[in-house]
Amino acid sequence: MNLLSEYASFFREFRHEFQTTGALLPSGPFLAKCLARPLRAPRCPWRILEVGPGTGSVTRAIAQRMKAGDRLDAVEINARFVQTLQQKVARERHFAPHRDAIEIIHGGVEDLLGVDVYDLIVSGLPLNNFSPGQVRGIFTTFTRLLRPGGLLSYFEYTLVRDLKAPFVDRPERRRLLRVGRVVRRYIRRHQVKREHVLVNVPPAVVRLLALKPSPAVVEVR
Repeated sequence: MNLLSEYASFFREFRHEFQTTGALLPSGPFLAKCLARPLRAPRCPWRILEVGPGTGSVTRAIAQRMKAGDRLDAVEINARFVQTLQQKVARERHFAPHRDAIEIIHGGVEDLLGVDVYDLIVSGLPLNNFSPGQVRGIFTTFTRLLRPGGLLSYFEYTLVRDLKAPFVDRPERRRLLRVGRVVRRYIRRHQVKREHVLVNVPPAVVRLLALKPSPAVVEVR
């Protein structure tokens, strides 16, 4: 699938499934690289979860930074995107070195089982499209799935809540305000890094959160 076809596919799903797609275009290459940046650090093999991969622009960036022993699960609720991702993983050269270590899961992230499963979660979910309760549920799920010391890498479009507020009705402004409060609470408590990505449509900020403390190091005497 070439870039124009990928954009067209993404736009079609945006029109039909706005709540779960949430953007006109897939993440640009600079945003994708920034989201996958934690994988460049010196590390042992990681278990990685991508949430809401869409047409796979961030999945490609993750795959290019995977090392031997890494495993990637990509969970996507949109059936058409799932089919597109499966075809890309099977055919594109970017995925070839780690093809057997990548699994595409059709479903919602809240349906994934287990506790302390992943070292890194990369999320493309459009948080501003959900209710405050759904956003709390998403972060609760991320916290359950992350291992102690694991990281959440996610992005928001810059100032999107502030820019939308003057053009929507009162219930929608109230919803956006409450979503903002939920997100800021997690940012204040858990953010370890943020990075602005201006070369993206629209510009975005990538945030890195440590939702669970690292396991304590016990000194043996």
